[in-house]
Amino acid sequence: MTVSADEEINLIRQSVRSLCAEFPESYWRETDEKNAYPEEFIQTLTEEGWLSVLIPEEYGGAGLGMYEASVILEEINRSGGNAGAGHAQMYTMGAILRHGSEEQKQRYLPKIASGELRLQAFGITEPTAGSDTTSIETTAVREGNKYIINGQKIWISRTQYSDLMLLLARTTPKDQVAKKTDGLSLFILDMKDQKNNIAIRPIDTMINHATTEVFFENAEIPAENLIGKEDKGFKQVLSGMNAERILIASESIGDGKYFIDKAVQYANEREVFNRPIGQNQGVQFPISQSYMEIESAALMRDRAANLFDAGENCGAEANMAKYLSTESTWKAANAAMTTFGGYGFASEYNIERKFREARLYIVAPVTNNLVTTYIGQHVLGLPRSF
Repeated sequence: MTVSADEEINLIRQSVRSLCAEFPESYWRETDEKNAYPEEFIQTLTEEGWLSVLIPEEYGGAGLGMYEASVILEEINRSGGNAGAGHAQMYTMGAILRHGSEEQKQRYLPKIASGELRLQAFGITEPTAGSDTTSIETTAVREGNKYIINGQKIWISRTQYSDLMLLLARTTPKDQVAKKTDGLSLFILDMKDQKNNIAIRPIDTMINHATTEVFFENAEIPAENLIGKEDKGFKQVLSGMNAERILIASESIGDGKYFIDKAVQYANEREVFNRPIGQNQGVQFPISQSYMEIESAALMRDRAANLFDAGENCGAEANMAKYLSTESTWKAANAAMTTFGGYGFASEYNIERKFREARLYIVAPVTNNLVTTYIGQHVLGLPRSF
């Protein structure tokens, strides 16, 4: 008997939900309160193969697509968890699988799939460059059969819990390149091997996201760890960025469905003035509106993921999915907070934790303002605004 695509997706959803049931909201609340990394959860995800779904079977992974990966992260967040603790191991595959050498894949992917190595860090953003990736200043200077790395990255998450980092660095000065997107190169950095040349400073933030600032002082990367061609790393990173936007959209969709689930349940159970508060249109309408918007965002996410899996250009769809999902989920977060009233602010109800987490993706990994400018310029043909 063959299994249909819909049946396979439903099986994935049910399996992930069963795993997440072992990690109830009390687990995530305690992890958040301690500002701790959910090590047990990530280990279980790894052991059951969910973090290696994008890795082809010949390298020890499940060989599934971006759509399946999206469903996994969506279900984690819908359960009340936070897939951000492990999502980089998925979206970094966008660059490695499409641009990495066969030798690199053979050397790293089986160990990543098994959990022997973790690739949870993506080093791009810098303090002075911000969203202007073409202005990063961290340098990679070729010396014989290695590159010497010096510079600084910021807002790089999970560096303390990762063995490897996908690192973007400048190999040619910006004033010496024909196009501003040239001169950047992408590398696989072994952080454990170079721990004496890397300093990591945790950044205290409003959510538990293991975010850090990273300093490189004469860190060494073997030349064979260069992904693709030297000076062409920006284009290679775009594969990872599109994957990242699709997966972030999926987490936001999961968050949005979480808020809807919680708000509906509470609105049906909570009685004030001898009637359930969900009977009031002032409570019903924001929840219903958010539900419709989240369902619409999910359709765009599905389209972006399917295009990605088909190897087609999905830049516009990935960006739109990220924008629509994060904006609609933020509305759902506010609707849930309003529905719960004062109880929404109490940590034991978990709404305030998820409320804080949902806010992040409006500005990260790319601000929605830049997504809007992307659509204006690249889709609608409007003049470049920056």
